[in-house]
Amino acid sequence: MLLFTPGPTPVLENVRAAMAKETIHHRTPEFTEIFKSTRELLFNLLKTDEVLMFASTGTGAMEACVTNLCHKKALTINAGKFGERFSKICSAFNIPFKELTYEWDTPADVGEVVEAVKNDSSIDALFVQICESSGGLRHPIEDIAREVKAIRPEIMIVADGITAVGVEPIDVTNIDALITGSQKALMLPPGLSIVGLSSRAIEKIGKGKGFYFNMASELKKQREGTTAYTAATTLIIGLKEMLNNIFELGLDTLYDLTDRRATATRVALEAIGLKIYPKKPANAMTAVIDEDAEKIRKILKSKYEVNIAGGQEHLKGKLFRINHMGIIKAYEAAWVVNAIELAMSELGRIEYTGKANKIFNELYFGE
Repeated sequence: MLLFTPGPTPVLENVRAAMAKETIHHRTPEFTEIFKSTRELLFNLLKTDEVLMFASTGTGAMEACVTNLCHKKALTINAGKFGERFSKICSAFNIPFKELTYEWDTPADVGEVVEAVKNDSSIDALFVQICESSGGLRHPIEDIAREVKAIRPEIMIVADGITAVGVEPIDVTNIDALITGSQKALMLPPGLSIVGLSSRAIEKIGKGKGFYFNMASELKKQREGTTAYTAATTLIIGLKEMLNNIFELGLDTLYDLTDRRATATRVALEAIGLKIYPKKPANAMTAVIDEDAEKIRKILKSKYEVNIAGGQEHLKGKLFRINHMGIIKAYEAAWVVNAIELAMSELGRIEYTGKANKIFNELYFGE
């Protein structure tokens, strides 16, 4: 079965082999060396001033950023389940927040964000997704961060890059916290979250807040080559291996191949009559809105051994999403679009000609 859901993604064979070795204790020189090496590789990936790892899913890192970096009032951008999650975290900790809400296919309006900041001096942190994976949407995070910092440089810009890190270059010049998770472009099992921090964010953290997700106590320990609490040793070993894979391939090459795969998929699917859902698609995935979304998904899984994701909430049964994150073989991605054309033919909507596969390969391998 080909796993093409936008998380969890497949785990590469050499990474599985690295994680299958004998378990080692997390308070040993051997693991400290692995931990330090992994942190150095993360610095090269994230391009931030500091890096933290938590034994949690990405939601844990989101909570850590809310509790440690918002001291007064948050501004949240909600264009899907994960933007909504930032608001829910604020509510859970009784942190005041203003929420800007958009349709799941619509990116945040930079002018509206700027106006919200201008009109409320109590806002000291902004929380936004880079890719809102509920609908495959790309927010203009770089423009938002630049404009907000130009008005009030003290505001913390927290970017959820869980489905963006490792997918495309991210300008972190005006970003104070960049979040990612293990089960997306890093191609690991779920359970490890990562936050890249700016020097401005480190100053604001101070003594930190909370207990397990206290960034100050974690930062102190992680700079020493360990963690405040039990490390996710197996996942960190796997992360080191996967990051070595990425840098052996080359970041620029990875970003280029991901862009080619995403573009070729979208054009191929549009050519057989399907509609791309978001107004500004992210390269992490292709989201298609279609009345036969569930039927197509079922045929793909039962007949063509391809597992793709569906929609959530009001888009359940109306959307399917295809992953582009990670190091993916071109022939596997080509088979996915080919299988979708076959499924549509089986539903009586088009005649199968192999058009989608032809277009995908021409675009992906073309100069």
